[in-house]
Amino acid sequence: MTEELQTDATMSARAGWTALGITLTATALTLLVDKAVFDVLHAPDVYASDLGKLFRIMGFAGTWVALATALRLQQGAAATRRAWLLFWSPMLAGALAELIKLVVRRERPAIHDGLYGFRPWDERTWSGAGLAFPSSHAAVAFGGAAMLARLFPRARWVGYVLAAGCAATRVAARAHFVSDVVFAAGLGWLVSWVLWRKWPPRS
Repeated sequence: MTEELQTDATMSARAGWTALGITLTATALTLLVDKAVFDVLHAPDVYASDLGKLFRIMGFAGTWVALATALRLQQGAAATRRAWLLFWSPMLAGALAELIKLVVRRERPAIHDGLYGFRPWDERTWSGAGLAFPSSHAAVAFGGAAMLARLFPRARWVGYVLAAGCAATRVAARAHFVSDVVFAAGLGWLVSWVLWRKWPPRS
């Protein structure tokens, strides 16, 4: 039994490192196509439709607060930890994305016509407004979707489709480069993985 537990722990740790490697590799590859995608993909009215609005709200923290609250109310005290996991995964993913923005300081693609531009440190040092890498909307969406998939495996595709839609609309609106949302998606997944590994729900 001890050997089985050690094997499970090793496999779990390997999954995290694998996901990190995939995230960094995918981000590096998308850096090569950021400008090309910016030039060909532009949908300024993407959020005018109901579907676009649905995708966007997946990147808002309030959406996941509502879902976590509903889970707790529906399943009672036994679901407290599950509700907290669904709450904290998108919250922490979004917070980390905002912190990374302040360090990397890459500005939104529309500001420099699809070219990379970086804000000087002495200019709005602690403001993430106008910064792009990574996308906090996509990080929140994938942090929530990944945890939703862990809690309800049979319905995992629902959360991931909506999160992917959120990421795609951020690129279509020219609010982010592809690399912004790709890195954010991996970040959201990794946050959910860490939380699930450290504080798994009680049976």
